[in-house]
Amino acid sequence: LQLVESGGGLVQPGGSLSLSCAASGFTVNYYAIGWFRQAPGKEREGVSCISSSGGSTNYADSVKGRFTISKDNAKNTVYLQMNSLKPEDTGVYYCARGAGSSCGQLGDYWGQGTQVTVSS
Repeated sequence: LQLVESGGGLVQPGGSLSLSCAASGFTVNYYAIGWFRQAPGKEREGVSCISSSGGSTNYADSVKGRFTISKDNAKNTVYLQMNSLKPEDTGVYYCARGAGSSCGQLGDYWGQGTQVTVSS
């Protein structure tokens, strides 16, 4: 069972990035998937989550209106579109599987993370 994040990089403030979380060993049709981030010297924080059906999503207040989570069941992948990026969005972004179909219990399995740096 594996989660692999990709799409991170260096972007200027106001720019956009699209992160991907490719799952293997299970299908995202049956599990919630969440995105987390950890900035240097800070605790890891939840960013967004999508339920197994895709019918329920949630976002941290700090990213509402700028980030969008989505999924493609055919590709077994969950995405995080990040727009209007700010320097405070800098960090390592991780995706995590939930224990079930809802976003209530994330962290069953984790990816290795992808670095996002927002800087001019």
